[in-house]
Amino acid sequence: MASSAGEVSGESSAAKAAALQGIMEGISSDDVNRRIEAAKEIRRLTRTSTKHRRQLSGSIESLVSMLRGGGRECSEVAILALLNLAVKDERNKIKIVDLGALEPLIGFLQSDDMILQEYATAVVLTLTASSINKPAIAAAGAIPILVRILNDGNPQAKVDAVMALSNLSTRPDNLNAILSAQPIPPLISLLKSCKKSSKTAEKCCALLESLSSFDEARNALTSEEGGVLTVVEVLEEGSLQSREHAVGALLTMCESDRCRYREVILNEGVIPGLLELTVQGTPKAQSKAQTLLKLLRNSPYPRPELQAEALENIVSNIVSKIDGDDRAEKARKMLAEMVQVSMEQSWRHLQQRALVCTPSEVPLGKCPFQVPSK
Repeated sequence: MASSAGEVSGESSAAKAAALQGIMEGISSDDVNRRIEAAKEIRRLTRTSTKHRRQLSGSIESLVSMLRGGGRECSEVAILALLNLAVKDERNKIKIVDLGALEPLIGFLQSDDMILQEYATAVVLTLTASSINKPAIAAAGAIPILVRILNDGNPQAKVDAVMALSNLSTRPDNLNAILSAQPIPPLISLLKSCKKSSKTAEKCCALLESLSSFDEARNALTSEEGGVLTVVEVLEEGSLQSREHAVGALLTMCESDRCRYREVILNEGVIPGLLELTVQGTPKAQSKAQTLLKLLRNSPYPRPELQAEALENIVSNIVSKIDGDDRAEKARKMLAEMVQVSMEQSWRHLQQRALVCTPSEVPLGKCPFQVPSK
């Protein structure tokens, strides 16, 4: 096969064109070894080059045919070449689907070979970034398989699966298919294990927010051990976008049935995070947090407390006067101190949150609701 395109610095345009032509001849060859080597070159050249993705788009049909037969090595190099061709190239994404890649890719999603499953999940994720592809991917049966990967795939496959599902969920008609595959338990499991400020947490919460409009999803979330608590933890510790989705999910729950979900949400110590969000969140998160505070503000406890709305106004006024780079940290401390004075929770729940510690041992900010000693 001709030398790699652009391998030698200063190589002439004619030589580069000849190298690319050699790759195209190799990928369509009847010689399996030539096809494998050509696929490796396509993968290498398209890893970071938009220009090469366009120049080598003609290889897609041959790469798709490699997915359908030729052994494991053929499949692996073809999957990885298609992945790089699809990245940041809308036309290639669409072309890969149009040329029949979904059927063999769905097969690899169900493979016992965890590496091939991981690579295929990455390709499907990339293809779901195209809105044009989403109906075809759902129609091909990818959704329940992606939920299965979310449950038992390797760590990277799980991350890619939740991102693919999040992409697919932007089409309302896909939500029922996702819900039917019972995604809440593996979603919460992944959310528990990942960093709350990560992109993975953001996609998990985006999906939870979309699904929370369904009663079945709300039931599953409240039935899952630590489900609501995990969402509250993202609301407290996540990125701006994650926190926006987390508060959105809780708000949707409370709005759907306030009597049913209000105490469930309150019992996970959500108030400090909500108050902080009214000051530091995105505009959407601030609005959602304010609305949720109003829904939660009537306390189920017999002793009087400072109403959430009044506390929110006090906090907003004070924080607006705080200067300096540590404004956010000052706001956090102030909120924790005010809430500790004004709010209280049952001792049973405090034990759960604080891992059975006495009131004097509860660290400020970790267990913000303290029961006065009797």
